[in-house]
Amino acid sequence: MTASLPMYDVASTRAANDRLWTDIRARYGAGPLTLDRTTDPHKTWQDPDLVLSQTCGLPYRSELHGRVQLVGTPDYGVCGCPPGYYNSVIVVRKEDPRNDLAEFEGARLARNDVRSQSGWAAVEGHLAENDLGFSFSGNALDTGGHALSAEAVAEGQADLASLDAVTWALIKRETSLAPRLRVLLTTRPTPGLPLITARERDPDTLFTCVQSAISALSTHDRARLLLKGIVAIPATDYLAEPLPPA
Repeated sequence: MTASLPMYDVASTRAANDRLWTDIRARYGAGPLTLDRTTDPHKTWQDPDLVLSQTCGLPYRSELHGRVQLVGTPDYGVCGCPPGYYNSVIVVRKEDPRNDLAEFEGARLARNDVRSQSGWAAVEGHLAENDLGFSFSGNALDTGGHALSAEAVAEGQADLASLDAVTWALIKRETSLAPRLRVLLTTRPTPGLPLITARERDPDTLFTCVQSAISALSTHDRARLLLKGIVAIPATDYLAEPLPPA
């Protein structure tokens, strides 16, 4: 059996994630003793022995739907979003004189991964929905992480980046990058990063276990993880989101 919570697992949240998983495992009555932090998450998500992991909306709808069970969506209380939803902030260097996304045609976008909802699909969707007539496809720098994308913009390796709002909150809290950047705009809310389990497992039981474990978190751990609770968002809401260009 395997389990992971890879999406917001940074140095300051690791211990709290470990305690959260220990409580979930105790309530569920099965699962590995520790979270897997070494396996590629894209491999973990398709493990037939997966107990619990957190994925991204884009791989869920493009690769995983039909292969896994949707457990529920953690609610991080993102400002301006319904419970369980989030958005992206598009950031540029603080001194960049451009104030409209239309002015960034031909600019270089730093993205964490082409398979990312917040780092890629959100900004491409914003371009299409607002009829801006261009794409960053073909002019993107793949960094491997949102914090690395923020750093690439701050250091002048890219002109802008689309960052998960929860990760942006962690970046502001824990790094010196935020004062070197400014938010150009925020994208519309989309369903947040869902928890999933293997196809043969009962997602309702896991939902209850996760809900109880989140409720039992200490005030300190809840603040560290920015967690408010867990909500049930239908799979159809994830699948309704458009796919970005490759």
